[in-house]
Amino acid sequence: MSAALPQSLNWKEIDLVLSELSLPGSLIQEIHQPVHDRFVLNLFRGGAHFSVLISLSSRLPRLHLITEKLPNPPKPLRFASLLRAHLRGGRIEAAAQLRAALTGASGADALATQPAPGDRIIRLDVTRSGEHNVLWIRLWGSAANAILTDASGVIQDAFYRRPKKSEISGKVFVPTPSVGGAAARDYSVRELSGEGTFNEKLERLFRQRETVGDRERLVAQADTELAVSENKLLANLEKLRARLGEYANLGRFKELGDLITSNLHAAAKGDPWLRVEDFFHENAPMEIELARELTPAQNAQLYYDRHRKARLGRAKVEEEIGRLERTLGRVRRQREALLENTDAVSLVHVAHEAARARKPLASEGTPGLVFSSPPFRILVGRTAAENDELLRSKVRGNDWWFHARDWPGAYVFVKAQAGKSLPLETMLDAGNLAVHFSRGKNAGTADVYYTRVKYLRRAKGAKKGTVLPTQEKNIRIRLDPERIERLKSGE
Repeated sequence: MSAALPQSLNWKEIDLVLSELSLPGSLIQEIHQPVHDRFVLNLFRGGAHFSVLISLSSRLPRLHLITEKLPNPPKPLRFASLLRAHLRGGRIEAAAQLRAALTGASGADALATQPAPGDRIIRLDVTRSGEHNVLWIRLWGSAANAILTDASGVIQDAFYRRPKKSEISGKVFVPTPSVGGAAARDYSVRELSGEGTFNEKLERLFRQRETVGDRERLVAQADTELAVSENKLLANLEKLRARLGEYANLGRFKELGDLITSNLHAAAKGDPWLRVEDFFHENAPMEIELARELTPAQNAQLYYDRHRKARLGRAKVEEEIGRLERTLGRVRRQREALLENTDAVSLVHVAHEAARARKPLASEGTPGLVFSSPPFRILVGRTAAENDELLRSKVRGNDWWFHARDWPGAYVFVKAQAGKSLPLETMLDAGNLAVHFSRGKNAGTADVYYTRVKYLRRAKGAKKGTVLPTQEKNIRIRLDPERIERLKSGE
């Protein structure tokens, strides 16, 4: 057999693999699932330890001995946990490939003839403490699967849950060999280069193929995710720098407040303008716009407030620009390092973190999501557990609570600012988040009620996080996708 191995083993090769492994009588000491498409049985027989890899990859489904120690995730994946619960500590009583039905014969005549070709479905019978389970392994390319059943064939769970094929818990698994298909073809065991058993040759060949192919795929995936992150960061930086330009003359607000204060005698409540000599600019004559409903002193304070808010806003924008620039530098360094990265686990982590970084995340120690509606901070609990945790430890009585009326969904909390009322823009931000993270999202429009946290009462005997609001008010929200996108991007 040349190095160009097909996508899956044929039935004769599977028979040879099983013959060399001699699985009956082996004790299953441990099971782990290093990645999403394969798992490993760690076995003991005749005083020796050995491991068997079962790969259910659509590209390279297979079963063979493995000597390389694959990573064991700190938290076991779902199927590995199932197999541990039912098979760990058990004994393999039988291990064989099913035989396909013979064409041209039926009944006793078919059974009396020579064994029919195998169908790439392997049956492992395992007993443990009087419990008998069957692990079925189907090596059919895109239809590859591993299914655990009890002795009567009822499925306990499947590696790939496929409802259309009835391969889900509670259904009866009926293996269906191909008739006249691949199993009936006259395959042969092909020659592999190198020394050792067929299992050992398979491990070397597949390791080489997967190492190269997987690495190329993972590098491409990681680079794509990083490129998306880089473009997103550049777009956000451009917006923030444009906003920073709006703060270029923030000192002028303070100057206008000083000019009004110095000319309080020249204005009265109700005046739309105040004519002054601008002593900041060589006493040039100018007019300052006034709010008619405010006194001259209140108008001066209004300009001072604008100056303070602009100064805080500029500081926040500058801080965010610095953070994004540092993140952008890290992303670019990661892209440059991809070509030299040979660690598959590291590449998966890079891709995952790049995608994750584009989503709104909770600050350290805070459940749920955190958004900014300057100068207010908004907390969103997406589940009953997050809602309950936020209520218990992250919000106070004067904070605000928003929730979509008549729709199950998130609790949205706006952290109160001392001496500040809740502005309409922040209310709209919180209301949009309440609708967006509710089942009313697709309706596009919904009522949202809101009240202070101190007016929430826990409902006795209800599900975790359930509250009964009092003194609530209502706001009608038409979902604004641009507002949601702005909040998600942290602008």
